[in-house]
Order: sequence, then structure tokens, then C-alpha cells
Amino acid sequence: MSKNLRIFFGLILMLGSFPSMAQDPQFSQFYAAPLYLNPALVGSSDQARVGLNYRNQWPSLDAKFVTTSAYFDYFFEDYNSGVGMIITSDREGLAGLRSTSIGLQYAYQLRLTDKLSFRPGVQVAYIMRDINFDRLTFGDQYDETGFISPSTAEGFNTGSGVNFADLSAGGILYSGKFWIGYSMFHMTEPNQSFIGEDSPLPRKSSVHGGYKISLAPKASRGRGPMRAPSERSITPTFQYKWQGDFDQLDAGVYFTFEPIVLGLWYRGIPFKTFEEFSNNESAVFLIGISSNNLNIGYSFDYTLSELGIGSGGAHEISIAYEFPLRSRKIPPKNVRLIPCPKF
Repeated sequence: MSKNLRIFFGLILMLGSFPSMAQDPQFSQFYAAPLYLNPALVGSSDQARVGLNYRNQWPSLDAKFVTTSAYFDYFFEDYNSGVGMIITSDREGLAGLRSTSIGLQYAYQLRLTDKLSFRPGVQVAYIMRDINFDRLTFGDQYDETGFISPSTAEGFNTGSGVNFADLSAGGILYSGKFWIGYSMFHMTEPNQSFIGEDSPLPRKSSVHGGYKISLAPKASRGRGPMRAPSERSITPTFQYKWQGDFDQLDAGVYFTFEPIVLGLWYRGIPFKTFEEFSNNESAVFLIGISSNNLNIGYSFDYTLSELGIGSGGAHEISIAYEFPLRSRKIPPKNVRLIPCPKF
């Protein structure tokens, strides 16, 4: 990587610790990361669920972003309540800015009408962040020949880190065909500065929803009273999210032909610019397999922005498995499943 590009990404990382630039990591398969998307989705399956999400963005650059998230949740039918835990680790760019978040979530299912339900949810989390300033270079380390001096006038505590508590909440309204949700993270805007300044972490908000169009089902799968037809559906979905001065739209469609799921959507707001650059980020392609309560998905972000496909785009993998923790009523008397995709 050239010296100028190294400096550019180093500056981006430094600015990322200030309110104007700080952004949370994102998942293209946002419905495959339900607890990361909205605390109201905790316990949204009718049994226990464990999941893993992995994202590698811009793998061809030194300034790549790698995010891993793991979660477990369960719905307590007798109490109409979902509980869960999510652990997310994110490593950003040249300086290895690392963030680890551990969150506990709770959601309650409210039956509004015979067809309409609402789930409010809340998350309490603890976030730990640190950065390796030794891997950054600054302007005063370069002379006219391009020589890099090992010292800089910038003063940082290279062993420093910052830890803070965090509060988030959300809600989702849904029926058997549609859903619309809203979530807000970092509600108290905790201070995230490494250098003792006042640097609040901006609130992150998301509005997300969709509508499932069912097609003629295939022959039934499974045995006994739990057998069900294989799903055939088309599901348009969207997510609009914003944090600080940054906002983004994901819009696309899922094609479900169990056990195969295909997805195609666009990320960006093409009529809007940011710092004179078009907000035209990527096209996302997904293939997933859903069988025997196991869901495995792979997606690729094809970069449309000025950064170009030479960055390597982004690769993402999701795995989720659902299983019972106790004998269940058939069918469960209280559980109302949200019809959103699993990828």
C-alpha cells in the first residue's frame, strides 16, 4: 500500500474515535444477526437458538475490517418472554482498533389482536475498546525524501483503552405476513475517547421491515404432527439506518425455495453525497441453506463506491441452529413467529 493511502486510512481510524466519524460495524445479512439488529428480536424463534456471524470487509487492503458476533437466545413460552446474550468483536484497520461488546437482552411478546403482535426489547451491554497507536504514522514522521522517523510529536498512551456501559432498546410490530421494527443503540451516548476528551458514541438507529409473499408450497417435510410444507416465498425487505452524520439504506428481496434461499439487495442512497462522494456503496448477493433447524448463509458485497472492487468487497458467513430445551406443546400455544428472513 502506498504511503499516502496508509496515511489516509490511519487518519480515518483516528477520526473514528470522534463523534463526527464514529460508526458501528454492519452486517449485510442483518436478519441473520437478529440480536445485533434489534433487541426486540431476542427469543423470536419458538425454541432455543445459537448463532454466529462473521464479516471480512475490504480483505485486499491493509485497512480491512473484521467483525465476529455470537449469540444465544430462548423464548420462555409460559412468560411470553425472550432472553439472550450477544458477544460482538470488531477489529478495524491498520491500527487494530478493537471493540468487544457483551450484551444481555430481554423482550416481551404482546398480543394486540388476533393477527397483530408487538415485541418491545431492551439491551444492557458492556463495551471494551483499545487501539495500537504504534502502528499509526503521522505527518511529522516523514521528511522530503519519504523517510519515516520512529518518533512523532503526537503524544498518546499506547497501552490505553476505554470501557463503558451501554443501553439500547427497540420494538417490532408484526403479523403473519409483514413486520416493521425500530431500534436505537447507545441511547446514553457514552464517552468513547482514548485520550481523555469528551467524545460521545453517537446513537445508532435502524428502521427495518418487509412483507412475505407466499407461493404455492411444495410437498410436506418432516413426520408426524409437526410436518409442514416446504416454504416457497418472495420477501421484499429494507433497512434504513443512521448514526451521527452517516445514514444508509439496504433494500432488496429474498427468494425462498426451501432448503435454498437466494437474496439480492442494494446498499446506498444514490441521490445523496457525503464529503463530495456519492453514497453508492454495494450490491449484495446471498445464498443460504435452511434444513433441519440449521441455517447457513454466505453473502458477498460487490463494491460500487469509488473504493472499487479492488478492495476485495466483503465476505460474510452466518450460521444459526435452533433446538428445543424441553418438551413442547404441539403447537406452541403462545409463540407468534415473525415472518422475516433468517439471512
